[in-house]
Amino acid sequence: MIYNNDCTLPKEYLEQLTAEGLESLPEMIRLLVNQAMQIERDKHLNAKPYERSEERNGHANGYKPKTVKTRVGEVTFAIPQVREGGFYPEALEKGLRSERALLMALAEMYVQGVSTRRVAAITERLCGMQINASQVSRAAEQLDETLAAWRTRPLGEVAYLYLDARYEKVRQAGSVRDAAILIASGVKRDGKRVILGISVSLSEAEEHWRAFLESLVARGLHGVVLVVSDDHVGLKAARKTVFSGVPWQRCQFHLQQNAQAYIPRVSMRREVAEDIRTIFNAPDRETAQTYLDKAVNKYSTLAPKLTDWMEVNIPEGFTVFAFPRAHQRRLRTSNYLERLSQEIKRRTRVVRVFPNEQACLRLISAILMEIGEEWEYGRLYLEMESG
Repeated sequence: MIYNNDCTLPKEYLEQLTAEGLESLPEMIRLLVNQAMQIERDKHLNAKPYERSEERNGHANGYKPKTVKTRVGEVTFAIPQVREGGFYPEALEKGLRSERALLMALAEMYVQGVSTRRVAAITERLCGMQINASQVSRAAEQLDETLAAWRTRPLGEVAYLYLDARYEKVRQAGSVRDAAILIASGVKRDGKRVILGISVSLSEAEEHWRAFLESLVARGLHGVVLVVSDDHVGLKAARKTVFSGVPWQRCQFHLQQNAQAYIPRVSMRREVAEDIRTIFNAPDRETAQTYLDKAVNKYSTLAPKLTDWMEVNIPEGFTVFAFPRAHQRRLRTSNYLERLSQEIKRRTRVVRVFPNEQACLRLISAILMEIGEEWEYGRLYLEMESG
């Protein structure tokens, strides 16, 4: 087996892809993952194959075959070995976590009485295979240990904290209920985004949010200088208790949506939305307040309920003006958590109703863990030195 450490595909494989199309995908995946694992071993050893180096951390010891069932069929990979032990490549595992979690969720659907034919069809369509009890047991043990360790890992300093919730349908005691998925994310002092935690609860009540936020602090979360979130009653109360004294930025996007409930005529919606955007796009807080006063005067007769609401609520979106201008666009809303929520929805749509809270927690944890790893090795979200 020949490896190409510059991670460029050999010409023969490109020709194969051209000739065979998608049928050559298993071989392409095998090649790419093998190359990634080879590079990972080189980094672990701090030396390339046959390279003499005083900084070498060990010695390569060949490869061990491992066959994995993937969505494109069975693929046999060559797992690099190290003579001294203590090495296992992450490249292969990272892409399989959410797939294992999906298998687990589907398996639990079967246990809860969902049609065998339906579960088998979904599993085969998505993952290219069906599951049996022994596969479920092994996958559950390995996956749950990994995800539990990720959810309880120590945290550190985070400058900006984002909080949001979404809902998934979960079966409980014979009925289907909407479970709240509480998600915390943040921006670290190095400018990278990080997913801090997830919790599945049957509501967004204060006690659930408070327990979730307290668990983040217990894991070492500190240094927060701004919390960005919507104005949910339970979240607001919990935030004031756990992060007392930390400035709060109410999501401007949600504020614009909330305003729609106070507009008396549909024909006014576009104009009101434009006026609110003008307020939030002001260069500083003083100018924003001036624009707000003008809007209040403008609508005082046409929409008195709207003006009462605006005077109290719109200023809660002004906190961002106290932070570096280069950061303000990223701090105005919790929209990037909304995009995260959309990705979760895309991946959980196939399940429709989770058999229990644990199945829901398992799948979404796996999805968020994968996304978090992409963020860790991706580009900066904010240039923190400008702050």
